[in-house]
Amino acid sequence: MTRPKVTLKLATSLDGRIATASGESQWITGEASRAMVHAMRTAHDAVMIGAETARADNPSLLARTDPPAARQPLRVVVTSGLGIPLEGKLFDGASPLVVFSAERANPAKHAILEAAGARVEQVPGGPNGLDIAAVLERLGALDVESVLVEGGGKLAASLIAAQAVDRLEWFRAPIVLGAAGRPAVAALALARLAEAPNWRRVAVRELGPDLWESYERA
Repeated sequence: MTRPKVTLKLATSLDGRIATASGESQWITGEASRAMVHAMRTAHDAVMIGAETARADNPSLLARTDPPAARQPLRVVVTSGLGIPLEGKLFDGASPLVVFSAERANPAKHAILEAAGARVEQVPGGPNGLDIAAVLERLGALDVESVLVEGGGKLAASLIAAQAVDRLEWFRAPIVLGAAGRPAVAALALARLAEAPNWRRVAVRELGPDLWESYERA
């Protein structure tokens, strides 16, 4: 089965941070960049985030465009422990929600999420959470052909480590947050530069004060 094409969207400071040390992240990039991300959502079958992003940002993951989008993407959350706030915007019913959890995850939480309207899919665990290849394979079985990944750092790292990121869309704001800020990509545990995944830059554009760079996997 063919896995979906994966686009990783990063919205960071110049030094690659997605939030301050306290977790403040709204808004690092400007209005023009955020509008482009909404347009990207309409071009993908699904938008995927990790549970930490769901808790910290309370995102809707809907495409807010003018004119309104003809369809909304499937919303996907990846979590080991099913720790997603039920009062969040993801449960507004505006678009289907699929939650991927570890096998043998808490059955009570599983039932609560499904009662709130989510579809819960269980996949095997991986070295740093869930088996991300299994997540993508299951999405392919759900007829998802393209996924836009919007955070956080652990999910980005797991996808990059699995060589599953086909395209990077990187929006950089002209600010610096420093080492205490939260990184866009968590640790990859690379010992040598030769092990580093690499991409080919295909476009660079200005969006208001921000810089938008596009990369394809080399």
